[in-house]
Amino acid sequence: MDIISKLRKLAETDGQRAAVIGEGGHVLTYSQLNEYSDRLAIWLHRLNGQKSDANQSARPIAVYGHKNPLMLVCFLGAAKSGRAYCPLDISMPEGRVRDTIQALDPEVILDLENDIDTLINIINDPQNTEAEYNPSWAVAGSQTFYIIFTSGSTGKPKGVKISADCLNNYLDWSCELGSAAEEKHGKIFLNQAPFSFDLSVMDTYTCLACGGTLALMEKRVQNDFALMIDFFKKTPLNIWVSTPSFADMCMGEPSFNSNLLPNLGIFLFCGEELTINTYEKLRQRFPDSRIINLYGPTESTVAVTSIEITEEIYKKTIAEGRKLPAGTAKNGTIIEINENTENNDSGDRLGEIIITGNTVSTGYFNNPEKTAEAFFEKDIKNGDGSVSTTRAYRTGDLGYIADGLLYCVGRIDFQIKMHGYRIELGDIEQNLSDLPEISRAVVVPVEKEGHIKSLTAYVITDTEVNPQHSEKNSKNNADISGINEKSLENKNDTDSEFQDLKINYDRQFSRRIKEQLLIKLPDYMIPKKIIMIDRLPMNSNGKINRNQLRSIKS
Repeated sequence: MDIISKLRKLAETDGQRAAVIGEGGHVLTYSQLNEYSDRLAIWLHRLNGQKSDANQSARPIAVYGHKNPLMLVCFLGAAKSGRAYCPLDISMPEGRVRDTIQALDPEVILDLENDIDTLINIINDPQNTEAEYNPSWAVAGSQTFYIIFTSGSTGKPKGVKISADCLNNYLDWSCELGSAAEEKHGKIFLNQAPFSFDLSVMDTYTCLACGGTLALMEKRVQNDFALMIDFFKKTPLNIWVSTPSFADMCMGEPSFNSNLLPNLGIFLFCGEELTINTYEKLRQRFPDSRIINLYGPTESTVAVTSIEITEEIYKKTIAEGRKLPAGTAKNGTIIEINENTENNDSGDRLGEIIITGNTVSTGYFNNPEKTAEAFFEKDIKNGDGSVSTTRAYRTGDLGYIADGLLYCVGRIDFQIKMHGYRIELGDIEQNLSDLPEISRAVVVPVEKEGHIKSLTAYVITDTEVNPQHSEKNSKNNADISGINEKSLENKNDTDSEFQDLKINYDRQFSRRIKEQLLIKLPDYMIPKKIIMIDRLPMNSNGKINRNQLRSIKS
């Protein structure tokens, strides 16, 4: 697939169909999306010409904002001009925005939060409206289509480069997830994740490639049950894309079910583990919907494995005492386990997940050292006997393969050593979640003087939680070159998911849970404290915010 050519064709055949819907019913049609992005590409080309040579893209552009439909115009306009784009969301902490811009050194920053007039003027400028766009300018092949920055072990973000080939190969697969691509034509997709999180690539480009309509859900709506339910009432969603944690949060509202969303046929989950508890609750509330579990890191273009969790698979998972499987690899991808650890309890060889294939990133932006650590090339034997060299990526994820299915256990860096014992935190979390009183659990290490002294578990239960602690939001006002400082005020409240979190430490409850855990786990793996909370705080990407939990003083 060529996503840029596909969108141009849709503009011709379905030009008046809504491509994206934002706040207040702000709609961009396929015709407008194509026309406006052409004009932006013409303006960018006039700035500094096209790509410097056949294998390299021009300097990237940064796009700052939040859930504005015109952000898609910026993304596509950049790609059409031969430039990679890098999305920056207003929910990103100030320091992260500064570090990302410094690492990116963009040619242009398009600030849609405070200076949207610049983009409007570009779109309406006669020099751009009357000029003709040249399709040969667009990124292609191994040239970088977008750059998304992820957390680095050094504390500095790493920019993952995804090429045009990677994205197009991914879309050939993602458009068929849950249903055939033609069946998705005209369907409404949920966009939950911010554009700075690679999960948004799944809903955004899969939707556009299938000729669907993308419904943007702003962060403020996600943080308010009343606004969120109103959004669902007004938006007849057909295809749901989110992290499992976001679905868990939605199910805190009793009315979140098939009566509220009768047209919702497919759930696509990625970004973190889909737990058995989440599946059970979803199946009760949406009995006729298909639930698809996916796995893949940003470095392999969103996801590379999938499986529909049917009742048969669910029952088999329960009987075997496993986590839900992540499925099988897409065409063009090989999943292997670097079997450098011992067997798990089921006798399966456990090790680091290695991904080889046609959607593996070309590396980290301007970071050859980190690229060399994580990426390598591997010779693959083709069906005709020939050998081709393909990119491969060391994921840092622990997993194993059983009955042809990939199972993800956790992160290598979620393994800790405490008192001489190696402990997998995910193992404790799973055993906690298996207890009838607990629906979700997160275990974090407690460090003192650089050493892990104990473990604390935070659990969601049906027991009433009394508010005892509350963290206040912080405002970040520092100036960042290229972005108006007012755009950061009240926008980067990294503790917003933490505000009004209800916490209860009940010694009797904690003791009772520990006694039950001792039946399954050795005493050195038992958390020192088990604390009840009413919900798990999430970061701006919709994932569990473990750092916030670490900061709780109980």
